[in-house]
Amino acid sequence: MRILILHGPNLNLLGRREPAIYGRTTLAEIDDALGRIAREAGCTIECLQSNAEHELIDRIQQTLDADGRVDGIVINPAAFTHTSVALRDALAASGVPFVEVHLSMPEAREPFRHRSLLADLAVGRVSGFGARSYNYALQGLIGHLNSAASE
Repeated sequence: MRILILHGPNLNLLGRREPAIYGRTTLAEIDDALGRIAREAGCTIECLQSNAEHELIDRIQQTLDADGRVDGIVINPAAFTHTSVALRDALAASGVPFVEVHLSMPEAREPFRHRSLLADLAVGRVSGFGARSYNYALQGLIGHLNSAASE
């Protein structure tokens, strides 16, 4: 099983950016933890962080090609959650099951963060548990994919 982990804008600043909201765990630490979870489950992961919307979209579109194919996606679209119809369209076109993840709980923050343009397409959504949100999202996606494979 191959899973793509996508990190949106400003997540490269984790550990330094607004630690009261996002915590002190760095993106590298999150990716390392996800790698351990994946290995224990017999999966491989590929992690990509970009501040550029088109780079995230390009990688999602690559899932349609044999070389870029993945079984699932964990995505923290960050600010693109609320603004990117293009990211939504790329995820829909890929047909790849995905889990939307957030470190904080968007619904408990500013009103403009309350609406996700991706949530209705996702197989799951995890938020509010800090860096552990990623762990729960990956574990949930692996469980979903394993269940789908056994049906």
